Amino acid sequence: MKNQHSNHLLQLTLATLFVSTSGALGKYIDLPIPVVIWWRCFLGGLFLYVFCRYKKFDLKIHSKKDFYSILLSALLMGAHWITYFYALKLSNVAIGMLSLFAYPIFTALLEPFFMKVKFDPFYIPLGFMVLLGIYLLAPEFNLENTHVQGGLFGLLSALCYTLRNLISKKLINLYNGTRIMFYQVVALVFVLSPSLLFMDSSNIGTQFPYVLTLALITTALGHTMLVSSLKHFSVSTASIINSTQPVFGIIMAFFFLNEIPTLHTYIGGSLILATVVIESVRTRNK
Repeated sequence: MKNQHSNHLLQLTLATLFVSTSGALGKYIDLPIPVVIWWRCFLGGLFLYVFCRYKKFDLKIHSKKDFYSILLSALLMGAHWITYFYALKLSNVAIGMLSLFAYPIFTALLEPFFMKVKFDPFYIPLGFMVLLGIYLLAPEFNLENTHVQGGLFGLLSALCYTLRNLISKKLINLYNGTRIMFYQVVALVFVLSPSLLFMDSSNIGTQFPYVLTLALITTALGHTMLVSSLKHFSVSTASIINSTQPVFGIIMAFFFLNEIPTLHTYIGGSLILATVVIESVRTRNK
């Protein structure tokens, strides 16, 4: 039993590492954001389809109710990815990723409304710590400042990501993580297809290796493993463990994009990650 828990924890940690590549890739890829997400979903969907066929997974959706839940979760995932990439483009990898990681607190606040778990008032001061950390990420709170805009997009992305994970948690009891991820990316391929007609994607040839990495490593492997982990962990616990992602992302941005975090980023980021450490210790001791 202990070995099984360790294996599940290792899978979640690997998922976190794979998903954290989205920061540097999202900042680097030079294509309109909806086009990037379409290619990410199209290629990721191909990888997942081949894997589902290899494993002989039944790809039928059981009911109309499940179909609408899957569609809603897909739209939320698409909104999460698009707003997150705008956060990265407007600011930098550090601010984009750290503001996104308000989502563990959003999860803790919203999970009682979706699952049969009791609300813990301790999440209120933790939520204020996160908001203070996000406020400190920007050098000045001015809506014309691109770092502030990036942080706000990151917060919106965090909310969409939280809702998507909570819906996926309900689906994981009926479908495995690979199938859920496959349904979500296929839905987004159809939803985002018009972007190919109206946005310039002429340089896809030069950007293709990076888009392919985003589709395979970040999406097909990372997000599928993350959704699968929801079968073994609560959404709150998974999101807290997943919060080491900004550390991986900032390190990658330093080496591949030469982005050096500012003092404000260190202070604000430390406050956000401190909430993660506090909650990790609390849940471990319960």
